[in-house]
Amino acid sequence: MVMVEKFRGLFLVGVGVICLGMGAVAAGKAPSVLSVRADSGRVALYEKFELRIDLDATFTNPFDPDEIDVRAEFTAPSGRKWVIWGFYNPSNWTSLWMVRFSPTEKGNWRYVVTVKDSEGTASSRAGGFTAVDSPHHGFITIAPNGRYLRHDDGASFYGVGLWYNDSYESFGEGRITEEGLDNLKKRGANFISFFPTTLETMGTGLGRYDQSRCGRMDQLFEWCEQRDIYISWNIWFHSYISMAVWGGGNARYRNNPYKLVSSAEDFFASAEGWKYQQKLYRYIIARWGYSRALFLWFVVDEINGTEGWTKGGPEIAEQWSAKMDEYFNRHDPYGRPTTGTQSGGIGQWWPGGYRIFDIAAREIYEAQGHPMPKSGKLGPDDDSPIQSSYRNYATQMQKLWDGFDKPAMIGECGWDHTYHEPGMPGYLAMYHNAIWVSLVNGACATPFWWSYSDWINDSVVTNQMLYFSQFVSKIDFASKDFEPADIAAPGCDAWAMRAGKFVVGWVVHPRTSVANERFTISGLPDGEYELRLYRTWRGRYLEPQTVECKSGKLTCMIPELRTTRGHALHIGNDVAFKIVPRAF
Repeated sequence: MVMVEKFRGLFLVGVGVICLGMGAVAAGKAPSVLSVRADSGRVALYEKFELRIDLDATFTNPFDPDEIDVRAEFTAPSGRKWVIWGFYNPSNWTSLWMVRFSPTEKGNWRYVVTVKDSEGTASSRAGGFTAVDSPHHGFITIAPNGRYLRHDDGASFYGVGLWYNDSYESFGEGRITEEGLDNLKKRGANFISFFPTTLETMGTGLGRYDQSRCGRMDQLFEWCEQRDIYISWNIWFHSYISMAVWGGGNARYRNNPYKLVSSAEDFFASAEGWKYQQKLYRYIIARWGYSRALFLWFVVDEINGTEGWTKGGPEIAEQWSAKMDEYFNRHDPYGRPTTGTQSGGIGQWWPGGYRIFDIAAREIYEAQGHPMPKSGKLGPDDDSPIQSSYRNYATQMQKLWDGFDKPAMIGECGWDHTYHEPGMPGYLAMYHNAIWVSLVNGACATPFWWSYSDWINDSVVTNQMLYFSQFVSKIDFASKDFEPADIAAPGCDAWAMRAGKFVVGWVVHPRTSVANERFTISGLPDGEYELRLYRTWRGRYLEPQTVECKSGKLTCMIPELRTTRGHALHIGNDVAFKIVPRAF
């Protein structure tokens, strides 16, 4: 005998659940929107406007838009139409559905909610709200120059941050904390990158999303919004779609419900799996796409660490990558960019992926084949591991800049895959150099160091991000057309980027100070310029110097700093600089 119990719109049949919505209706009756409640009649630009919706409809899975499709059409003051998907969020029994939206224009907005099920379509009465000014710059997209990022209002965005992974498995157990975010903000970070645990589990089944994990994501987005910290969301971390490629914690597909419709080898090719994936991505965009804190869809991390790549084949994996890129480009109403990576060995150069995604992201793990000294004890004529390291970053960034006409960055790096271990002075120098050398070779963000934790914090979460952030914050990357500058510094390594008469660069000596060293920029128009030298280890500028460009060459000398009144005053092994036309 089958026991059937009706309780608040849920029919429990044996161990199965059939949900007919609040105030369940019999099949054959058209749906209806019972109520729509806005959280406010006034909302600031780029802040969350939320509708809570009560409805009657016929469906068995509230997460399946093929069974029940809830959406709202917003009309901007300019007349532009925005269609925003709704989503199921059982946080209030009187209104189980939500729509989240962030206005991008000031003035009066109008909206109508529509619900569609197998029996028909229904719409709500029109509602409205007023959008007012805010201090926010808006959503982040690719700048018109095609190489850097900017906000909706045109303000430049240069990413300063690193990986900070949550590892949320049970309620209250996530590693990201408000204290950790506050510390990163204090240190100059403006973004974090993370992979969340999968929203679909063996417990929920495919096409249903764990609401504890979804609630955790709500919390993380709210924390980041409050601090103006942006999020790079790694949708597929390689371990969740790998059964055995690298083993251990890198092989979690055995707990992924997608294994019910495809093997790990066939994940990228599975038509059935892709049907469920699209519904998952729709839910992600519907629930969190509103957030100004979200700046990057990091589609897949280390795709080559999956059976879909090693056995299914790179061609199929790249076809899937292209579908992912197209899906988010087409359906994200705010136009955020996409990226994806292979792992960081020297052989994992991925031109196919760099062409597919909006941002070309190359990982670097130096101990996996990149040039670096092999001996643990170096003589006076041996290669410097510090020099080898920053040259690795320079070389890879140059290849990305030259090969792909789009923003580029180092999407993962660091950890202990380096010459020095975390906690050693050399490790700090390698991190310091990596962020500066990437900047002056065209990166649109600092290298995504792996990852914010006690293992590396003493070496990475120092003032290095803060000093770097102070330097880049005044540079308008978004509206200038940068290109690599012609720079020479005999006895040192030097790189620079130039936009017209403006130059930003970095000079480094791998063994000793840059004091009394010279560098020359070629190709600038003749005239007087102001040289602003920046002490990267102290976060301070020296007094500006006036320098003259003659016959297209501008030569600068880096001064030697000496102890003063018994205090250290040292230029250090490297210095950053800005060169601007002298103002009269």
